[in-house]
Amino acid sequence: MISKRGEGKKASASVRQTSAESSPEEMAAFFERRLDGYEEHQLLAIQGAQEFYPFTAKLLPAAAGAEVLDLGCGTGLELRYYYAVNAAARLTCIDLSQKMLDVLQKKYAAFSPRTVCGNYFAMDLGRDRYDAAVSVESMHHFTYEEKVFLYRKIFFALRKGGRFVLTDYLEKDPAAERVGQEAKERTIRQYGIADGRLYHIDAPLTAEHEMQALTEAGFERVEEVGRWQNTSILVAYRGCEG
Repeated sequence: MISKRGEGKKASASVRQTSAESSPEEMAAFFERRLDGYEEHQLLAIQGAQEFYPFTAKLLPAAAGAEVLDLGCGTGLELRYYYAVNAAARLTCIDLSQKMLDVLQKKYAAFSPRTVCGNYFAMDLGRDRYDAAVSVESMHHFTYEEKVFLYRKIFFALRKGGRFVLTDYLEKDPAAERVGQEAKERTIRQYGIADGRLYHIDAPLTAEHEMQALTEAGFERVEEVGRWQNTSILVAYRGCEG
């Protein structure tokens, strides 16, 4: 089931500072070198961002004390809008960069979010722990197989009835997806990147394949609920059974 609403008015041409087949940077180092201008870039260079960040926040639980997992949180731009909706939410925020987490902690000290510095692929996310999970502009660096692995972990980390809100850069057609994925594979071979090391290489899937990965990971229902050019919002639900 796919529903679409909230189409953006601007043509999105988000500035992608590293692409496959250029010299890759490790993920944390990439963002830390750009920390001073990170929030300005996210909100101004990625067209539609000033709409899709608050839209994402409204899809998260409004109940006081909701447990929410934020993957690849950066400096927590989505939290600016989510805490306005639910100041009593309990956030666990994961990112590879401690410097970005330090900024997040300083900005939202009044709300006491829990921050974890590390690789969400490698860490234990727990089971039946969260009411919702969210990720904004973080997952488009990974292959279909990597995503199925991670999304399965997210699925089991959610309580039954929970949801995963994914806001990310997606390709519009399979040919463009294939070009990006093949370029990423060539870059990995060329630079001898070892498994488990995360590099900033864009290789987005189409919305159809992203939804397929979520379904393969176990989510019973996945909807596309908003699109701003190359940024889409998907919501994947862990049903009450299974």
